[in-house]
Amino acid sequence: MTAPPDGPRSGLTAVSTALLAMSRHLQVRDVLKTIVVSARDLLNAEYAALGVPDDHGGFAQFVVDGVSEEQWKAIGPLPRQHGILAAMLQDATPQRLADVREDPRFGGYPAAHPSMTDFIGMPVADGDEILGALFLANKRTHKNKDGKREEAPEGAPACPVGTAPACGFTAEDEDLLRVFAQHAAIALTNARLYERSRELTIAGERARLAHELHDAVAQKLFSLRLTAQAATALVDRDPARAKDELQEVARLAAEASDELRAAVVELRPAGLDEDGLVATLRTQIHVLDRAHAARVTFASRGVRALPAAQEEALLRVAQEALHNALRHSGAERVDVTLVRRGQGAVLRVTDDGCGFEPTAVRRAGRHLGLVSMRDRAGGVGGGLAVASAPGKGTEIEMEVPGG
Repeated sequence: MTAPPDGPRSGLTAVSTALLAMSRHLQVRDVLKTIVVSARDLLNAEYAALGVPDDHGGFAQFVVDGVSEEQWKAIGPLPRQHGILAAMLQDATPQRLADVREDPRFGGYPAAHPSMTDFIGMPVADGDEILGALFLANKRTHKNKDGKREEAPEGAPACPVGTAPACGFTAEDEDLLRVFAQHAAIALTNARLYERSRELTIAGERARLAHELHDAVAQKLFSLRLTAQAATALVDRDPARAKDELQEVARLAAEASDELRAAVVELRPAGLDEDGLVATLRTQIHVLDRAHAARVTFASRGVRALPAAQEEALLRVAQEALHNALRHSGAERVDVTLVRRGQGAVLRVTDDGCGFEPTAVRRAGRHLGLVSMRDRAGGVGGGLAVASAPGKGTEIEMEVPGG
């Protein structure tokens, strides 16, 4: 395949860079944005967009690059599936036009829409399923004094009307974009599968919490009810015993309250998108410290923003390790640290509880969720280490590489 002569890099290098960029992300929104940015860079276009169709003739998502946020807001509602967009989505047909405005299917632009001339579009398909369509416009090249194409200076406008098709997207560009779209389909499919898997994991976690609420809180409330009934029966004939029973009522009520608070912390949606990992961990650990008799601390140092999937995995592993320490180990102190290591981060959750025998992997792994924690770490390119011994407490360490 011949590399496009007007790109800033060779075709092979450009495609390799674009594919590596896509492979770093697992969230659908991140993959969509990376596809658009990479395609625009790959073909040296002024504008790029990726539309993901819905089932109602519109777009569920429409991601753009090259248009400012202010411009995008001024343009108005998302486009509908009509004209050239419909041709690519319905027939999986690539489109390459010298001037999109001259095409009979062109229906005009909204008032705030930037001017676009030369145009190339490519469906993004997984087999027979159309996942979306890539659109690129205004090849950033112009003719020099010898009539040869060269890259436009930074900030220069796209090729003037009247120079197409000489300055437009080439057949080589189309070949390059076709290969890129095939890999984009794989990246998008993988991201969707990952998000679906995460939804199932969250559903499983909620089922686990419901089971724990039944086993812990419900049983305590049942005991509370029986003890209160006993105190009522004794209050007249044996006030001393009634007083003891009421003290037991207070103790059981406090334990039930602790269990409920801890469950609320785990059920509450994590504020990763708004607050980031450090702030989210600090908030949740502060609540746990207040809700439990054990001292729970948190410290962080030098941690930078990480890919969304890695931050979520670190948060979930921290929650699982804290759950084990506070409910099963009998720990008096639990310390959580999050520190930077290279481009990534290391999470440690250490407790002074009863510990366990690490060689009993099968039994302890099931009981403490170690398999789930290792899967979470491995799923984002990280690793998990567990150090424990009977009577010596436990340390869970998870490291992620960053990105």
